[in-house]
Parts: sequence; structure tokens; C-alpha cells
Amino acid sequence: MLTHFKKEPAMTQASTHEFASDRYDKMEYRRCGRSGLKLPAISLGAWETFGGYVDAETSRACLFRAFDLGITHFDLANNYGTPPGNAEVVCGQIIKEMPRDELIISSKAGYHMWPGPYGDWGSKKYLVASCDQSLKRAGLEYFDIFYHHRPDPNTPLEETLATLNLLVQQGKALYVGVSSYNGAQFADAVRICERMGLAPITIHQPYYNMLGRGIEPDLLPQTERAGTGVIPFCPLASGLLTDKYLGGDIPSQSRAAQKWGKEWVEKNLNEQKRAKLIELNNMAQERGQTLAQMALAWILRLPAITSALIGASNVKQVEENVAALDKVEFSKEELQRIDELTK
Repeated sequence: MLTHFKKEPAMTQASTHEFASDRYDKMEYRRCGRSGLKLPAISLGAWETFGGYVDAETSRACLFRAFDLGITHFDLANNYGTPPGNAEVVCGQIIKEMPRDELIISSKAGYHMWPGPYGDWGSKKYLVASCDQSLKRAGLEYFDIFYHHRPDPNTPLEETLATLNLLVQQGKALYVGVSSYNGAQFADAVRICERMGLAPITIHQPYYNMLGRGIEPDLLPQTERAGTGVIPFCPLASGLLTDKYLGGDIPSQSRAAQKWGKEWVEKNLNEQKRAKLIELNNMAQERGQTLAQMALAWILRLPAITSALIGASNVKQVEENVAALDKVEFSKEELQRIDELTK
């Protein structure tokens, strides 16, 4: 079965954009665990935006502006975009206009991509085929980071991790990572890599934000012990940790309006939670930040966090999120109040 991708306006000319000469002056770069890899404190991901409900020219503007602000890491996956895979197509065209050796491009495999028993999860068959497909869609020779996107309850972890190691040996990936593994699964993976002499897990991409703090007692002690970097996805809880929905209405250009609808907001934002978010928003304003900026700063206050992975549907959101780095310090009283509202 063939996958048909949306036709986007062709970009046939070389880029005439002059990237900012001071792009590395203000961004903070953090070492990824005990590896030699450094990532910007803010990274930009595609998911449902680039190659999804955001057109190619807006995607290009967002990636270019992000790079001008020092964001060098762009995160993709085989199933991102509409249809799945289209994010790699659209972003791959844009990356061709950028200095590839200054970029960290990641992709992942682990979710359903094609019919039959070999199009999902974490088998060697699936991961090798999926990585090859992703490289072809993106028009790249290698990924800087390639992830196993989610734990597979049926495939031996040894097989999955050995396949990631194979991709490194084949030159298709420089570093490998895992996503959405809990603490015990991650610890098992680290032990297997050490026992089998496999490429180490350089980075973990878990779900983490003020409203979802499960990794604090479970995963973070394990990643710190292993010397693995951490880059949380959904740091703004899919938009709940912004001021978009505090008034009850759904902005027409928001992801909820474009993709999920009113039912999603009503399910995830009851009046009790809205009241707590309004208090958090008031705290952010007292700090001179938006709620989104405070939420990102709160994540980045932790030494164990390498980068926060944002999404954006316009250039203004990219700029606002990067401005979170202007104030990442919190008082003891602020942290205590955040704990009261979110734990």
C-alpha cells in the first residue's frame, strides 16, 4: 500500500535567507548527559504542525527564525504530519536550505506506519525499514539522533537496542535514544547496552510538564545515574500551560481548533484545573513572563534536563518560547506554590 503525501509548493531555488550572525550568542547549549553532544535549551519539534496543519511556507519561516535564535535541533518522527511521514518531507526540503553540519536532526520509529506485522513497534525488521524510509523522505544521509519511539511489550529489548546499534554502525544515526520508557524500562535498557557493548542511550524523550510530573521520582534518578540526557516533549501540556484556553473559548488558529475540537478542551480542562492554571498565569505575570514561558523555565531549572522540546505554528510562538530563557530562576516560595497547584 502506497502512502500519498500532500503536495506542497516546490522549493527549487537555493535559499536567499541570510541567517543571523549572532545566532549562537544568546542561546544556552547544554551537554547531553555524559556525551559530547550539546543541544540548545529550546528545541523545535514537528508533530502535527510542520507537514500537518501548518503550510510549508509557515514551516519554513518557523525553522528559519528558530535557527536565527540559536535553535539547532529539529525533532521529527516517521508518523509526524498528515499523512504520517509528511513532516519529514516538508522539513527535509527546508533543511536543504540550511547549513546541515550546524543542525541536529532527529527522527523516531515505534508507532504504526504501514499494514501488516512489520509496520509497528520495535522489531529489527520494522526499525531498519522505517529508518530507511525516514531518511529517504527527509532527503538526508543520516540522522543525528534516532529514537525508539515507545516500549514494545513483545519484542525483546535486546533486539530493539541491537538494531539501534546497527543503525549507528551503518552510519544512519550518530546517537540513539528512547522515548516514553518508564524508569524500570530505561534501567533495563541501560544494563542491556552495557552488557552487550551497544551504542549507549544518549538521550531520553519523556512526557513531562507542570501538569504531568511522573518522571520526577521514577525516571530522572535513572537518567542521571546513567549519564543520559533528557528532552521532555509536551512541556506546555499540549497548550494547556498557555493562556489560550483560560477564558474558555478555543482560538480558531489553535491546535485544539484545528485538530482536536471543543471536546478535547472540555475533557482536559475542567473548572478546577482552569482555576489552578489561572493562578499559575497570575504568578507568571508577576514574574514578567507568560504562562508558557514560566512553564518552560520551570522545566529548564533542573540540571537533569538537557532541552525542552516545543511545538509552534507561527514565528511569534517560537520567539515567545525562546524568551523563556531570559528568566529561569525561581524562588523557594515560587517553587512551593507551583508544587501546591500541580502535585
